[in-house]
Amino acid sequence: MDRFKVVLTDYEFEDFRFEEKVFKSSGLNINFVKAQCKTEEEVIQIGKDADALLNQYAPVGEKVINELEKCKVISRYGVGVNTIDVQASTNKGIFVSNVPDYGVEEVSNHALALLLSSARKITQLNAHIKSGQWDFKLATPIYRFSKQTLGVLGFGRIPRVLVKKAQPLGFQILVHDPFVPEDDIRQMGAKPVPFEELLTASDFISIHVPLVESTKHLINKHTIRLMKKNAVIINTARGPIINENDLADALKNRQIAGAALDVAEEEPIPKDSPLLTMSNVILTPHSSWYSEEAMEELRTKTAQNVIEVLSGKKPTYFVNKELEKLSSVVK
Repeated sequence: MDRFKVVLTDYEFEDFRFEEKVFKSSGLNINFVKAQCKTEEEVIQIGKDADALLNQYAPVGEKVINELEKCKVISRYGVGVNTIDVQASTNKGIFVSNVPDYGVEEVSNHALALLLSSARKITQLNAHIKSGQWDFKLATPIYRFSKQTLGVLGFGRIPRVLVKKAQPLGFQILVHDPFVPEDDIRQMGAKPVPFEELLTASDFISIHVPLVESTKHLINKHTIRLMKKNAVIINTARGPIINENDLADALKNRQIAGAALDVAEEEPIPKDSPLLTMSNVILTPHSSWYSEEAMEELRTKTAQNVIEVLSGKKPTYFVNKELEKLSSVVK
């Protein structure tokens, strides 16, 4: 029986029980190699002769792809695949897999929690009380949800669930996604609008777009200037979608009211970031995806993508659809 080398480029896990369970039950002869790569050179060194890569945060760019001798699939832990050069992988016939459906409940719940905490100024009031100030006026103004508009940027799986959860609370909901038919948005009780209208009309803006070249720094000093002074930006997508320097300046100059961020341009967020000292900013450590159930689902499906390809099948989840007609990938 052929022996397949599967390389884990990097990880934050304490054990590998979910991956090993999938590999063992597959019946394939798997040599599972765990690494903690930080650079492309390190990925090449350990993964050059790999049949498959599991990837969390390590960079897998064109330089890496070109050095892979027999890799058939790169399976990433997560929805986004911005750590991987998808085009270079496609050119070489390598599937790029992800897990697009594992954290829908968790991320939508986290976005909703950030929305509600911002709307009711929970963290600000909590901080005031702990500093010895018992005064609701320190958090004014606060408005009824039914008088507030939630703008949703992007309309994939997660924001659709967020909309369902926010609607019963009374928020008016605007959506911008040029890749989704407007009737689909209307059918969910939301109003499709152009990007600029979403910025100018929303009290809260929740970001749910992928990080690609066109969305990097989509939120910047120019787009922030279009927002209401009472606007709050919520981001559970990817940090670089927001230019954090521009955001910090806007918050400092009171151009907008606040931000609630689960992601940052650089993670962990730098210790000298001005966002850390702002009372109108809520920060969480890229944790919106997490629950115990989501963790198991993510790691199991990431490993299953690899096994499917090494078994001669297409993976259940993959982003480079140009390989759709590839009937057999095992050489």
